[in-house]
Amino acid sequence: MRRVATASVIGAVIEWYDFFLYGVVASLVLNKLYFPTGDDATSTMLAYATFAVGFVARPLGGIVFGHFGDKVGRKSMLVITLMIMGVSTVAIGLIPTYAQIGYWAPGLLLLFRIIQGIGLGGEWGGAVLMAYEYAPHERRGFYASLPQIGLSVGVLLSAGIIALLSAALTDAQFMAWGWRLAFGLSFIFVLFGMWIRLRVMETPEFAKIKAEGGEAKVPFVDMLKRFPGNIVLGLGARHIDGVFFNIFSVFAISYLTGHIGMSRGDALVGVGIGALVLTVFIPIFGALSDRVGRPSLYAVAAIITAASVYPAFWIFTHMAKHTWMIWAAIAIPYGVFYAAVYGTVAVFLCELFDARVRYTGISFVYQFSSITAGGITPIIATVLVTMNGGSPWYVCAYVAVSGVLSSVCAVAIKRRGLQDGIATRKPSREMSNRARLSKSSY
Repeated sequence: MRRVATASVIGAVIEWYDFFLYGVVASLVLNKLYFPTGDDATSTMLAYATFAVGFVARPLGGIVFGHFGDKVGRKSMLVITLMIMGVSTVAIGLIPTYAQIGYWAPGLLLLFRIIQGIGLGGEWGGAVLMAYEYAPHERRGFYASLPQIGLSVGVLLSAGIIALLSAALTDAQFMAWGWRLAFGLSFIFVLFGMWIRLRVMETPEFAKIKAEGGEAKVPFVDMLKRFPGNIVLGLGARHIDGVFFNIFSVFAISYLTGHIGMSRGDALVGVGIGALVLTVFIPIFGALSDRVGRPSLYAVAAIITAASVYPAFWIFTHMAKHTWMIWAAIAIPYGVFYAAVYGTVAVFLCELFDARVRYTGISFVYQFSSITAGGITPIIATVLVTMNGGSPWYVCAYVAVSGVLSSVCAVAIKRRGLQDGIATRKPSREMSNRARLSKSSY
């Protein structure tokens, strides 16, 4: 179990480092070197657009690798997706600028960002399932939360390395070649991750299905037929997760540097502190979900997390000279409240599907919701701030609506009586179908 947990966490760290490194440098470097429009807001939005494309590509990766993960196995997909992420990230760091090759520069950036998204779309579900399906029944919430640490550590690494390079180099050096070093480091990380993941065996739960010939013929179609309600509610419940994360880890950097006048290094330190706190609290809330139940915890956490954005942005705008207050305004909502959402969402989604289609199911719900709840959030936030003359309150309202939507969906899931894939109350039509299919398959 320790080896499985380590492999899931290490691989997830590398994947999220690769993916969100792009987001960290989007408004600091890429907008100037690859989208030089002459207008800072337009250049930033174009850079964020390519950031969003990675999210759009993630459902494709989730469907493709989810299919083979439910047909062939979890382990092999984890190795393939890690290679895809590593190669695409290193390639981004090698692309010449717009001044050197013209429109080929943003074109290549877009291409490799799409490849990144496809890789991550398949990786997340596999990493979560390796931990979830190996874990003891009574501790599945805790172990499924461990791969989620990969996100916070990945953000911490990406923000920390960029902050370190910013401090060690002059602006000219950083813009010329310093930022590329952060992308090149991915090659070393991937080699280490491959060594770890190749040492892990297939999950016992899927191995049993494979041995008995119980795999779904076409997992995606099987998922749509048997779990339509769970898919819709899962998409809604996941919304606050993607919105809140991208507001604090991506948009906040642009807002603090562009509207508040905070230095790039201080803004990155704030996000890094938040990510560090998040790393500590994710497994705490994962373990708590084993005791109090996923839907109840998630429903309350969604509301509290969404509401916390108001005092955070009030501090951003009214206490700009107090750097430590701004850091606290990031660390508490992002590191503590959001951890209750992100530390629970993995096991929460796993329990919406059975093992026959679980890789496909959780990958599709998580990655498809990343389009509307993740990738376009920095663009929406930038537009809302511009519309409101630099004031953040439209952005806060957007986050609040997302929190209400997710909480309502979590309550609906609880009322359907789903807990660990078993109907604890009146069986739903999907659960009845699952029981009949299990008898016919096994």
